[in-house]
Amino acid sequence: MTALAQTDAERILYLLVLIRLFEERVLKLVSDGSIRGTAHPYIGQEAVAVGGCLPLHADDFVVSTHRGHGHLLAKGGDPNRLMAELFGKATGYGGGKGGTQHMADLRIGHLGSNGITGGGIPIGTGAALSAQLRGSGQVVVVFFGDGAVNQGTFHEALNLAALWRLPVVYVCENNGYAMSTPVRDACAIEQLATRAAAYGMPGMPVDGMDTLAVATITHAAIDRARAGNGPSLIECKTYRFLGHSKSDQRVYRSREEEAAWRERDPITRWRATTLERGWLSIADMERITAVAARTVDAAVDFAQHSPFPHAHALDDGVFAGADEHA
Repeated sequence: MTALAQTDAERILYLLVLIRLFEERVLKLVSDGSIRGTAHPYIGQEAVAVGGCLPLHADDFVVSTHRGHGHLLAKGGDPNRLMAELFGKATGYGGGKGGTQHMADLRIGHLGSNGITGGGIPIGTGAALSAQLRGSGQVVVVFFGDGAVNQGTFHEALNLAALWRLPVVYVCENNGYAMSTPVRDACAIEQLATRAAAYGMPGMPVDGMDTLAVATITHAAIDRARAGNGPSLIECKTYRFLGHSKSDQRVYRSREEEAAWRERDPITRWRATTLERGWLSIADMERITAVAARTVDAAVDFAQHSPFPHAHALDDGVFAGADEHA
């Protein structure tokens, strides 16, 4: 994994910065009314998406969550189409009708975001079963939060995946809170990864603020799954720097706690790693950051100048309804 990280040092920094700048811009656009509704920022958790997607093959799959912009971008999604969807424009991933929690790009193996806590876990498990039955050699990475580990779908899916040795890697983004509920108030164990033992699969905690650490442990789990040895559960201990959503004032946690986690900023840490190992220079980092900033600017411009959906598109994608002959 070290050799891979060195080769991809620029790409990793670009994605980390792209996700951060994209989310910061989205929050501003929500505040000024350009984007309607709310947003669930991924700021602080970038290392999980980038490290979790880095070892995947182009035709492998990911399944996302309600906090999913980072997963889509890390898997190779189009920032223009993502931003356009947030603006409600016809050029967006859902034609402007899905919004922040309902996007997919099957061409890159992104099987969709999901507004239901734990809702993507059985979807990813089913995709892994499909890959196994087809003998495609594909692997599925399923992202979900710590709040999802107490959902029935989590237990049912992991049990089935272990029983059938499906090629799936479950990545729990443990950011410490299910909305405002601390993990300690919802789970009787300190390490959520230990739940894997109940299903006979490896359970591995990792520093979710360290991109290389996430990529290394995910790479091993993906190789295991691709070799036919079944699923793994990875617990990435991370932190969302901002609230659960745009309106969350974070009264349930202290500013001291937030400051301590910000000192472990994944972008700052990756920059330090690349400098220490001689992979990138300060000039390289400035260039990469500028490219990411221009990409976000271009995405906003694309979204602003894209058309809204036509009224006749209202029923597009609707496959059930009243029988007109009844």
